[in-house]
Parts: sequence; C-alpha cells; structure tokens
Amino acid sequence: MSRISYIEDFSEWEKGFSFYIPVSVRFSETDMYGHVNNVSPFIYFEEARIAYLNHIGFLSKNMRQKDGIIVADLQCNYLKELYFGDDIHVYVKTASVGNTSFDIHYKVMKEEEVILTARGRLVYIDTEKKAPKRLSEDLKRKLIEE
Repeated sequence: MSRISYIEDFSEWEKGFSFYIPVSVRFSETDMYGHVNNVSPFIYFEEARIAYLNHIGFLSKNMRQKDGIIVADLQCNYLKELYFGDDIHVYVKTASVGNTSFDIHYKVMKEEEVILTARGRLVYIDTEKKAPKRLSEDLKRKLIEE
C-alpha cells in the first residue's frame, strides 16, 4: 500500500475506530460492470458522518437553528474495488479538533479488508453570518471523547 499523507502509522490509526454504519452497495451507485462509481464513497461518508455526529450528540436538537456544519474538504484513497451487492462497514472517528473546525477520518471495510480511507475537515459556522464560529467546550468534549 502506498503512503497515505494523513496516516502516520496505519495499524495505530486503525485502532482508533469504534463507530461504524453498515452499507450495502446499491445498483444505482455502480457502472455497467457493477463497479462502484468513484463518487459513491462520498455518499457513504456523508451517511456515516451524520450518524456519527448524531451518535456523539453533536447534532442534538438543542443546537440553535443558526448553527451549522459545512464540509471544507474531503479526500478519499481508493485501495480496493467495490461492487454492486458488497456489504461494507463505514467507520468514522474524530482525528483532531481546532477552535472552529475539526477533522474526521473514515475507514471502509469489506469483511476484514480495508477498501477505502478518507479524511475531511468540517467547519462549525454561524449560518446567519456565513462565518466560522468557535466550538464550545461542550462540543469539543463530545468530539474528543468518542
């Protein structure tokens, strides 16, 4: 496997994941050969990201309407192929937390094999001002403790 810039030690990196969602690759996400389109993993990441943020209480109903989260960047490393009908687990973890943003990492497994890795930066924003907003200590704690 070639070096992935955001992973220093792959085996240590893998140990940090506990939260995941199961996904079954749908026909609509594939080409005429049944191979997963390169855009489809980003759909899996979104689904897992929302479930993860709900799980840790980050997207609680107590958040005010003017608070939001945007994806500032997202990158994916394709290690193996996926096909229609494959059952996968999409893992998510918080990698680092800043003042207004945080990085999350993804690991996609098929059986016991890592198929995809990914990372993304999310920015906490004030939706009225359309500007970054400081993460509260409570939100930082939720992200760090998972």
